[in-house]
Amino acid sequence: MFPSLLFEITLIGLLGIGSQWLAWRYRMPAIVLMSVAGLLVGPIFGIINPGEDFGGLYSPIISVAVAIILFEGSLNLSFKELRGIGKPIFRISTVGAFIAWILGSLTAHYIAGLSWAVAFVIGGLFIVTGPTVILPLLRQSKLKPRPARILKWEGIIVDPIGALLAVFAFEIIVYITAVDPDGTKLLLFFAASFFAIILGWVFGRGLGWMFETGHIPEFLKSPAVIVTVIICFTGADLVMHETGLLSVTAMGITLANMGISSISDMRHFKENISILLISTIFIMLTASLELETLLHIFKPNILGYVLLMMFIVRPLSIFISTMGTALTFNEKALVGWIAPRGIVALTVSGYFASILLDAGYEDANILTTLTFALVFFTVVAHGFTIGPLAKKLGLSMEGKPGTLIIGSNPFTVELAKSLTKEKVPVVIVDYSWQNLRKAREAGIPFYHGNMLSEQTEYNLDTIPYDFLLAVTDDHAFNSLVCTTFMPEYGRTNVFKISPYTHQRYKYSSEIVSKVGGRILFDKKFSMDDLNDKLSNGYVFRITNLTKAFNYKQYVEEKDNSTVFLYLIKPSGQLKFYSEEMQTVPQVGDKIISLTPPNKEKAKIQARLENQRNGNGNKNKSKN
Repeated sequence: MFPSLLFEITLIGLLGIGSQWLAWRYRMPAIVLMSVAGLLVGPIFGIINPGEDFGGLYSPIISVAVAIILFEGSLNLSFKELRGIGKPIFRISTVGAFIAWILGSLTAHYIAGLSWAVAFVIGGLFIVTGPTVILPLLRQSKLKPRPARILKWEGIIVDPIGALLAVFAFEIIVYITAVDPDGTKLLLFFAASFFAIILGWVFGRGLGWMFETGHIPEFLKSPAVIVTVIICFTGADLVMHETGLLSVTAMGITLANMGISSISDMRHFKENISILLISTIFIMLTASLELETLLHIFKPNILGYVLLMMFIVRPLSIFISTMGTALTFNEKALVGWIAPRGIVALTVSGYFASILLDAGYEDANILTTLTFALVFFTVVAHGFTIGPLAKKLGLSMEGKPGTLIIGSNPFTVELAKSLTKEKVPVVIVDYSWQNLRKAREAGIPFYHGNMLSEQTEYNLDTIPYDFLLAVTDDHAFNSLVCTTFMPEYGRTNVFKISPYTHQRYKYSSEIVSKVGGRILFDKKFSMDDLNDKLSNGYVFRITNLTKAFNYKQYVEEKDNSTVFLYLIKPSGQLKFYSEEMQTVPQVGDKIISLTPPNKEKAKIQARLENQRNGNGNKNKSKN
């Protein structure tokens, strides 16, 4: 044990964010790394035990964190996303959840050996997946939009439903087993659930109105949202335990569909908070487990229950509930397999284990073991298989990192053609149909619309694209696009064409150079310069670096007017040139540049001479 609680908090934060970084660096499931880290410092080596060390603060911290995570997830649930997936989402969240509850309860009774009462409580709880595990998996794997949206909506919508279903099952048990049954508690349950939804809607509408009317200043908006979420959660939870999750979900969905620009501006802040909370809370939960719990998960009845839940219950509930929908067999198979359990299952099962034991159900003592077994095995299995399975089923957008080009003009069309030849996914976006004519004629994928419009957000699939290039003649627009999408793509993957060169842009360049986006290629080359070079016969040239012809030699021999565009490494990694580029091309890299025609003519001439000399040598040898 550490002598300082502050040191323990620091260690938990370090392990959580460290796991996230390792997962990003080596493309591994973050949830798996966090689980392993928590188990190592907790029950295995006994370094920390947050459950004991935090004392009475442990449960409130977990509850508040889960509420904020669930709210952040529901803040992304715009009803516009339901186009084409509304029916499957409704079926999975209702019919599918009910089937999973019944089948899960039967499995818990006959396989895990739980009594009917405990089985139906835990069966209701285990229908949850939740944003704490689904969102990191979706972030890690590039699924196609439809299955990704279904998994996201299911995880966030079913999360509070599962907790409430467990509460409902417990109230039913108390009612049935009571000597003098009283239906008041059942009515109270439904009334409390309805109250939680109304409370969340009221808080959401109220907060949205205050934002729109300017009653909350910009610097207080994010803190106000977090405090309101906690108040909403606590208010509903005081009426009935676990209804707080339903309340914050309703609040998040209400705000998400009010069309408030302030909410969109804060979304990235909320995502950052959510990642931090998921990282630390998962470490805390796994580190608080007992070693005895880990040893018991390998018992035959526990393993049998977990396997049936993964391979029978989940797929059946999805396939049955989605019959008659537009989902393909492959989409049903993927959704039917991916159902990792997470924080909500772990925290709520602990609560029910204690109240069921107090009620005299001794078999409830294995609920923590059963829950952790399901959480750990599903997190590991689904974390490592979601990517490969999606590729196998043709539902993955994985491949070479794609490029999203804003602005259609002669240069961007030729750039897109060169990227396409290298099998790099590319799309050109422009709001002018006339500007897109060259892209259409060249057979380049395009999208007609404004990159900053809400319609484009829902109609253009940006998942395959890792890079964004803003190359229009409106430099203020380029900077605005880069600033808007920088949180999504990352600071190093967003570029804009140079605003510096021409006098008519002198004033704007002083402004736009200081806001989002790296300068693409070199600041001395504006879009007009690049288009002029094409008009003067400049060509796109591919240069392969070898031991005999390295990067230093290439730089020495190149023409001074050559424009370095991008390079592709043997691994397929794509890097665009910019003044901030720190990578030095190595042997095996492929450099694509815009080269003057005389350079290309000299190359062709040399090739012809070599061929001529070769033929001459052959003729001499014949003679």
